[in-house]
Order: sequence, then C-alpha cells, then structure tokens
Amino acid sequence: MKRILILGAGTAGTMMANHLNRKVNKTEWSITIIDQYAKHYYQPGFLFIPFGIYSEQDVVKKKTDFIPKGVEYIQSSIELIDAEKNHVVLSNQKKINYDILIIATGCEIVPEETEGLKDGWRQDIFDFYTPDGAVALREKLNNFSGGKVVVHLTEMPIKCPVAPLEFVFLADWFFSAKKKNRQEIELEYVTPLGGAFTKQICSDVLGGLFTDRNIGLVTKFNVSHVDSSKKKLVSFDDQEVDYDLLVTVPINMGSKVIERSGLGDDLNFVPTDKNTLQAKAYENIFVIGDASDIPASKAGSVAHFEAEILTENILSYIAHKPLTAHFDGHANCFIEAGYNQAYLIDFNYEYEPVTGTFPLPGVGPFSLLKATKINHLGKMAFKYIYWYMLLRGIPIPTVPAHMKKSGKNLEQLFAK
Repeated sequence: MKRILILGAGTAGTMMANHLNRKVNKTEWSITIIDQYAKHYYQPGFLFIPFGIYSEQDVVKKKTDFIPKGVEYIQSSIELIDAEKNHVVLSNQKKINYDILIIATGCEIVPEETEGLKDGWRQDIFDFYTPDGAVALREKLNNFSGGKVVVHLTEMPIKCPVAPLEFVFLADWFFSAKKKNRQEIELEYVTPLGGAFTKQICSDVLGGLFTDRNIGLVTKFNVSHVDSSKKKLVSFDDQEVDYDLLVTVPINMGSKVIERSGLGDDLNFVPTDKNTLQAKAYENIFVIGDASDIPASKAGSVAHFEAEILTENILSYIAHKPLTAHFDGHANCFIEAGYNQAYLIDFNYEYEPVTGTFPLPGVGPFSLLKATKINHLGKMAFKYIYWYMLLRGIPIPTVPAHMKKSGKNLEQLFAK
C-alpha cells in the first residue's frame, strides 16, 4: 500500500489529514501524520492571554482529538527528511517511507537571532507568540504601573502579520478601560515596514487609529541589536528606541528539520510553487501553511484555503493528472481593535484589502476595513469555528478557497 505522510499535526497538517481521509482510496493509500507534541494550541488565542480575556485552558486541546480514525498518528520528533530516498528518520532512528510527503512543520520564533534580545528575556522583554510567553506577559502587565511600552516587529515574514497591531490596540484598551492608568503609559509601535501594515490602504486606515489612540508609530526601523542594560532598541542606522517594557515579535523561522534536511531557504522555509503548493525541488513533496516560502500571510485562514486547493492537487497527482487547482493567496482575518470592536480584511495575491461587506455583498454581516462590534463578535466566535469546523476540514460554503470580488470596493485600488 502507498503512503501519504504528513509532517506536523498543527493547523495545516490536521486539516490535510481530515480532508484526505475523506477523499483518497483507502484500499490503495494509507495516511500517516507525525508530530512531536501532544497538545494542539489555538494560536490566535495567545493574543488574549496577556490581557486576561482567555486563560491557558481556553486555547489547548489534545491533538489526537482531531486526527480522524483510520489515520496513523506517530508522536515523535523528526531527525531528517531524506527526499532522495523518500523517507523520514525519526528521533529513534526509525525510518518511515512515503510516496507523497506533505510538509506542515510550521514556523517558530527565534529570539536568539537578534543580538541582546535574550539578555532581558522574560524580565523586561516578552513575547506573546508562545503559551509560556503569553502567560508570563500577563503577569508583567498586571503589575505594570507606568512607563513606556514598546511593541516591536523584528522582520517579516511572521506568523499572523496583524497580531502585533492587535496587541498594541488591546494594550491601549487594557490600560485605559481595565487598569485605568493609560495616562501613565506611553505606547509605541516599532516596525521595519514603511507603515502600520504591509498593504497600503489597510496601513492608511490603521495609521489613523494610531493617531486617534495616541500611540506612537516608528517605521522603517531595522533592528541591529537590543541593549537590555540600557533598555534600548538600536537599528542598523543607529536610531534608538527606549523602552521600559518591550513586547517583541522575534524573527520567525521554519523548523530546524528543514535546515538539517537541506530543503529550505535562509529562514528554513521550503521553496514552494505559490499556486499548486508543490515543492519546487521534488514533485512528490507538497508544502502547506507556515512552512512554505509563498508570498501569502502565515495565518490560519490561509492554511484553511490552501488545504482545499492542495487536496485537489494531491488527488490529481495520484491520478497522474496536471495540477490544475491554483491557490490565489487568499487570506482573511479579523484585526482586534479593543473596546469590543474589530476590523476585517480579505485579500489575495492580486488584490489588497479594501472596504466593503463580507461574505455577502451589501448584506455582510461583516464590514471590511471598518471597526465594528459585529466584527469583534466574529473574532471571538472564530475559536469555536476553528475547533469544530476548520480543523476537521468542514467547508464553510459562504467563504470559498478563492477570494470573492463581490462586495468589495475594488475601485479604491485604482484611486490610489
């Protein structure tokens, strides 16, 4: 029997296991998924832990709860992918052969890649991209009485590109409405980008919120090192940003097994065809989610849309047919703004976020690039959709894999 082997039982890998389990011929193909960790985290929930909105228990379940019956699950770390011999080597040196490999190994923060960042780690420097980091930051914020809070993006790409923006907006709400000491807090957002976000129209809209909330915005800041003794961020062109509390998004890199296996670029992301999701170096290897180098957001919605496309292409590959299903870079995400409001953006490779209604033209109920309460409710409801629909590979008919143009004010793109 031939084997489809999935590396990683996070968001993308679990979705693929569920999709393929329904579609492949079980008399000819088996499916195996490998992951070293027992716990599955709802990673968008990490954002809410520092502010006491979610607890750790709200964002974690067992990975095996979402692996379908009939799919073999191996809990082990992976030592090596031998793409020439079509097998992977586990940490116990056992070899697992495959006919088709799906790499869904994700990405992770690597704070040690920035000089000085680890020196103040979990003292005056915190992340919220890990469960431990989010919990430690919660304790720090609860005891923070005043000073300068800097939210810092080291470099792109990162997992969930809007998360640091959401953090600074929620921090404004937290100190204003919850701790009621906002007048004692200076908030500043520091980014290597030329604006608040990677896409211009969205950046302009969010930039207005910075002004309204009295949040400082430092752009084009490419950090060289952190001087934790003086509490300074220092850029390559010798700009300096002081902080009392630094909340940073460190460099994101792909899994070390990709580096060990010689399959990645300088950041350990696998070179991948941005439309078919087939690895560029090996035709029987496919890549999904944060593990690839495609120019799409590293976000859960992207993995969801990719999974539908990749399932079609793997079925075509099995049938020796051309890979005709094309991923268009579709991404959508809510941007929490605090005060029970959120924005929503929906975009792809070709079209950047614009205003409009989603998912139904003129009806919504969600508004694009506009802060509304119903968008906030959608953001909070997404956790349940994630656990009970997306991970299980259940399609959402009103939100197809390809971005819909209807309901969007696309004329904004031509008025720039």
